Amino acid sequence: SSVVAEEVKTTSPKAVEPIFQKSGKLLTLSRLRFSTMQRGRRIAFDVGSARIGVAICDPDGILATPLERIDRADDELDQVKSLLVDYEPVAIYVGLPVSLESKFTQSTYEALYFAEDIETITTTRVRLIDERLSTKMAQANLHSAGRSVRNSRAVIDSASAVEILERALDILKAGREAGKSVDAINENLS
Repeated sequence: SSVVAEEVKTTSPKAVEPIFQKSGKLLTLSRLRFSTMQRGRRIAFDVGSARIGVAICDPDGILATPLERIDRADDELDQVKSLLVDYEPVAIYVGLPVSLESKFTQSTYEALYFAEDIETITTTRVRLIDERLSTKMAQANLHSAGRSVRNSRAVIDSASAVEILERALDILKAGREAGKSVDAINENLS
């Protein structure tokens, strides 16, 4: 991970905050924003009952691109494993569909189980991202690009995965950790 500024000195031997220099200005640690985003591809999944949307980003986290969706079947985890081997992501994001009232639904549990299954096949960190309205946003984007609901059915799942991945990237670029771990979500259920 890269740090935006370099430490140059402390204010005094008793100082608790080092001072950093950036573009000729001295800033205290509390006002300095760090870029902690690790370089590398990230992958996102939008889990549905019939299909799983997939999106990947470039190593610098600039552009999220849809990949071919995965049809829910007995071999879906094998397909996921193949993607993880091919793209070698540094992070995996799974959309967590909670209701607008912040309640868990059957879809929420399906996404959680899917994330748990991914954790059994990789050591890459898996994070769950609140995906409220991601499908509606994806549909709106497809509509503004001239696609109707009917002719966008084949790509809507992966377009939703793009929305999830872009949300995660925006959070990371703001200097925060994106999403929650499976363990953290399960703890909240207890």
